[in-house]
Amino acid sequence: MAAPLVLPNKTPLFGVCICYPSSGVVERIGPDWDWIWIDGQHGELGYQDILGLVRACDLIRRPAFVRVAAHDYGEIGKALDLGAAGVIVPCVDTAEQARQLVFAAKFPPLGGRSYGSRRLIDLYGRLFVEKANVETLLVVQIETPLAISNVEEIAAVPGVDALFLGPDDVMLRRGFAMTTPRSPETLGDDMRAVVSACRRQGKKAVAVGASSEMAAFALHLGFDLIVGGADVGFLAVGSANAAAEMRKIAAAR
Repeated sequence: MAAPLVLPNKTPLFGVCICYPSSGVVERIGPDWDWIWIDGQHGELGYQDILGLVRACDLIRRPAFVRVAAHDYGEIGKALDLGAAGVIVPCVDTAEQARQLVFAAKFPPLGGRSYGSRRLIDLYGRLFVEKANVETLLVVQIETPLAISNVEEIAAVPGVDALFLGPDDVMLRRGFAMTTPRSPETLGDDMRAVVSACRRQGKKAVAVGASSEMAAFALHLGFDLIVGGADVGFLAVGSANAAAEMRKIAAAR
C-alpha cells in the first residue's frame, strides 16, 4: 500500500501555484517543483477540478496544498478528504481563529476533524488517521497588519504547522497600490516578522518569491517554502514573449 504524499524533510522547497482547472498543466510543469499550491480561493476551480488536480499531484509524486476560500469547517475537511497534503487558509488574524482552524483540520485529540474520507480510506485504509495529524499540514496565511501584530501568538498555536505571508493583501491593507513592486522595502518588515515567529515556535515559514529579487530575499531570511510562480504567469509571459518575437521578425522583413 502506498503512503500518502508528505512534504520532504528538507529546505528550501520551491512551489508553483495552480489557478486553472487543468490536470495536464500539473502533469507537464509540476515535476519541476517540490510542491503544488492549488488555489481554491482565487483560482477558477470547483470541487471536481480540485480533486483532479490532487490526483495529478499524486501521479507526479508531489504534495498538493489546497487553499480553501474561507474559515469553514466543512470546506477544510473536504479538501483534506480529497487527499491533499495540507490546507492553506486565508486571512488568519488572531490566535483564536487559528485554534478554530486546528479544530477543523486535525483529528482528535488535537482537533475535531470528522473521520470518513472516502478517497483516503480507499487508497490507504482506515488507519490513515493514525498519522494524519502529522502528515497533513495546516498552513495559515498572515495577510493583514492585525495578523502581523498577532503573529507570535498565531505561530504558537498547537496544530498550526506553517505561516504563509500573503503579500498582496498585506500591501493593499498598508495602502500600497497593486502596481507597487513587491520588494524588500515594501514587504521586508512583514516577512521578517513571520519568519522570526516561525523560528521561535518551530513552524514552517512560507513566502512568495516570484521575482529573482524576492526569491533571493526570502532565501536570505530563511523561509522554508517559497512560491516561484503560477500557471497564469508562466502562460501570460510565455505567450507575450512569443507574440513579441513574431512581430519583431515580421517588422524586420
